This record gives sequence, structure tokens and C-alpha cells, in this order.
Amino acid sequence: MNDPEPTPAERFREAHPEGRIELPYTGIETFLRKPVDDVADIGGGDAAVLGAPYDGAVSNGPGARYGPREIRRQSAWVAYLAGYKGGLTNVRTRAEVDFDALDLVDCGDVPVFPMDRELTAKSIEAHVATVAEQGRLPVLLGGDHYCTFPAFRGFAEGAGHDRVGLVQIDAHTDTADESELYGEHFHGSSTRRIAESAYADFEYVSQVGIRGYEAPRFFDFADEVGLSVFSIRDVERRGIREVVAEAIAAAERETDAVYVTFDVDAIDPSVAPATGTPEPGGLSAEQALAAVETLGASDAIEAFDLVEVAPVLANGDATARLAAYLVTTFLERQFAE
Repeated sequence: MNDPEPTPAERFREAHPEGRIELPYTGIETFLRKPVDDVADIGGGDAAVLGAPYDGAVSNGPGARYGPREIRRQSAWVAYLAGYKGGLTNVRTRAEVDFDALDLVDCGDVPVFPMDRELTAKSIEAHVATVAEQGRLPVLLGGDHYCTFPAFRGFAEGAGHDRVGLVQIDAHTDTADESELYGEHFHGSSTRRIAESAYADFEYVSQVGIRGYEAPRFFDFADEVGLSVFSIRDVERRGIREVVAEAIAAAERETDAVYVTFDVDAIDPSVAPATGTPEPGGLSAEQALAAVETLGASDAIEAFDLVEVAPVLANGDATARLAAYLVTTFLERQFAE
């Protein structure tokens, strides 16, 4: 049987191999232009990206539901450079980076239910658990910070861990027990819900970059429960790398693995304004990148999320672009150097 004649498209591509280079504004928007795969059948590998386009648990500015799409879109520039040049040199770190060596898939967005927080949480938990069961590092793109609670629980269950530590890069502690308006489950209570879950405790939670206002006698509470709090003043005084290293050490002590959550409002709103609850006096872009470089070098970290990018708010492109670089830098340090 004769082989079929090549199609016109196949003949064109064979004649013009340079056409394989995908420009940053073309193609399907996946994170770093990595392949799309079904979450149920990704097999072993380095990491898998999931989006959680949900912001039904915010207490201030909405719009984080659009975060996963925009973060993916902004990651296309690095993917373009990597595809055009092959290997890259990270001038900040002086590392030689091979993104082809990064076995990453994008599993798309988990099903969300805008009027049903509980069902959305179950969806996030189930999909993150499915990634963890297959041995890949889950990377969740939020979505509001409540998404971290079911993602944390799903990771612990899927990976089969009894005890998981948490490193939280954030402006806020999210340790509210209950709100008269929002109840027990909203983005200001996610860390409390994690600490009180079967897989964690406050003594295995480390928080970096905290500022703004908390409940009365907050530091008495932190001392009582064993919560490790590194405020923005600690970062200014000691340096971000030293603080993050200590935060990791506290979170990994007596735990099976560490989950990292990075709320973009940890960064100063002059740099990353597109978020629902901005607080002045936050991390610089350089400090944020240094934080994820340090996190990415830790073997204890087995799950990562980045949340609260609301691109419909002020200067959304810049905020999402920095978010994309933060996720990329973490994955780079973990798998591609």
C-alpha cells in the first residue's frame, strides 16, 4: 500500500523548519507552552500545572478568577526564548537552564462552580490529589487564596503524607477563625483551616513578608500555637534569602514534605498592583525572585501554588508577568538547572 501523499501543510513545514518557532503571541496558551495532558493520565515526571479560576471566597477586590489564564499567557515569552535559543543562561543566577529537560505538562483548569464554594473545593482537592498520586509536583495557579486549603489537603492525600509543612509568602496571615460576614471558609481563613486539618499544625507553618494589620494580640497567638512569623521588617533586617531558608527549615522539621503558597500581594503594590487586597511596603521584585530561587533549591518542597493575581485590576499585565516569572524560576531551580 502506497504511503499517502503529504498534505500541503506538511510540505510547507518540511520546507520551512524555522516555522516551528512559536511566537509569544501565537499558539495555545499553556504554561511555558508545555503540552496539554489529561490530569488522570500524566504519568511520572517533574511537575504538572493546574489552574483554579475561582475567586468566590475573596473579601475585597475580585478578579483572581482570571489569574490562571493571564499567568499562562505571560509565560509565553520565556517559552519563546527557550524554543528559539535552545538552552538559556539565567543572568540573575548565572545558571545554565535547559527548559527542554523540564518534564512539565499543563492539565488545564479544574472544574469550578462559581456559586458553590464547597463543590469547587472538592474539585481542587481531587485534581491536585490526582497529580500527586502520579508522582509529579503539583503547581496550582489561582484563583483566590482559599484555593490553597483544598489544594494542600489534596496534595497530602494524593502523595500519601501524614504531615505536611507550609511555607506561606504573603502580606496577610490568613489565620482568621471565623468572620461574621464570610464564615469559616474564605481567603482570610485558609491557613487556619490548613493548620487545623489532619495533615498539619501551626508549628509546621512558616509565614514570610507579613505586614498590615492582624487581630489584637496576634503575636501572643503566634507564640502560643508555635506559628513562625517573619514580618517584612525581618526581611528588611536579615535579608530575604536567610529568612526563607529559616522558614523552610521550620516547615520541614518533623514533616514528610513542604507545600509552598505564594500570594502575589506579598509583593509591594507599586510592583504588583493587580491583586484584591494590596498592602503597601511589600517585597520588591528582586526579593520575590530571590525567595523563589531559595525555595526552588529545596528538596523538601513537593507542591507549589501562586494565587491572588487579579489581572482585571490595575496594571494586570505587569503583575501576571512577574507571577509567571516567579513560577518559572521555582521550576527552573527544581528541575532545569
